[in-house]
Amino acid sequence: MFEAAIASAAGRIEAELERIMAPLPDQPVIEGMRYACRGGKRLRGFLVMEGARLHGIGPEQSVVAACAAEALHAYSLVHDDLPCMDDDDLRRGQPTVHVKWDEATAVLVGDALQTLAFDLLARPECAPQAEVRVALIASFARAVGAEGMVLGQAQDIAAETAGRMLTLEEITELQVNKTGALICWSGAAGALLAQADPQPLTDYAAALGAAFQIADDILDVEGDAAEVGKAVGKDAEAGKATFVSLLGLEGAKARARLLVEQAEAALEPYGAEALALKEAARFVIARNK
Repeated sequence: MFEAAIASAAGRIEAELERIMAPLPDQPVIEGMRYACRGGKRLRGFLVMEGARLHGIGPEQSVVAACAAEALHAYSLVHDDLPCMDDDDLRRGQPTVHVKWDEATAVLVGDALQTLAFDLLARPECAPQAEVRVALIASFARAVGAEGMVLGQAQDIAAETAGRMLTLEEITELQVNKTGALICWSGAAGALLAQADPQPLTDYAAALGAAFQIADDILDVEGDAAEVGKAVGKDAEAGKATFVSLLGLEGAKARARLLVEQAEAALEPYGAEALALKEAARFVIARNK
C-alpha cells in the first residue's frame, strides 16, 4: 500500500512542480531549480498528502503544501552540498548543483526554492481559508528556520570545530532540528489543512524523523554509493559523532526499530486508514538509499 501511495504522491508532486515552474523565465537559476527538484523519495510530500487524506483533504489541494515541503527540502540539499558546508559532488546519483553550474548559481537556486515554498503556502489553492494559510506558514517558518532546520545545520557545523565528540543527547537534539523539524511539519500539515488536532501526526512524524536519521547514519556505514546516490563513509572519515558511532551498529538499528514502533503507536486514532503511514515508518529503516 505504501509503495503505491508514495508513487502516486510523487507523480502528482512532480507534475505540479513542473506546472508551477513552467512560466518562469529560461535562466540558469530556473534550470537549476528544476534540476534540484527532480528525483528523490518524496517522503516529505507524501507525508503531507497522506496526512491530509486522513482528514478528508483531497490530493488536488494537498499537493500544493506537499510541493512546498519538497521545494524547501531541495533548497536545503543544494545549500548543504556547497563547498562551505558538506562539500558534496553527488546528490541523487547526479552532480550537485554547484558542480553542474557554479557556487553562485547554487546559492541562488537554494534561495529561490526556499522563497517558492513560502509562496506556495500563501496561495489560495493551498487552503481557501486565510487563517489556515497563516498557520501553515508560521509553523513552516519555525520548522525550517533558526528554531529548526537552520539551527540544526548550525549545530552540525559547530560540532566540526568543537574539539570533542558530541554526546548522544547533543546529536539527538542536532538531528531533531536538522532533519526532524521539516519531517515533523510535513507530518502535521494535513491536519493543519483540515483545522484538526495535529498532535497524533506530529508524534508519528517525530519518531519517523528520528528513525530516518538513524537509517541515514547506518547507510553511511553499510550503504553502497551507487545505490545511495551520494558519497558514503564521510562521517567516519571526518570523525563525526553519529548514532552508529555512539550506539554501535546494532544499537543504532535497535533504536531505529523502537522508534518505528513508537511511530506506529501514534497512529492508533486513525485505525486501518493509517496503514500506508505505518508502512512508511517501516520503509525508512529498510531503505537502501
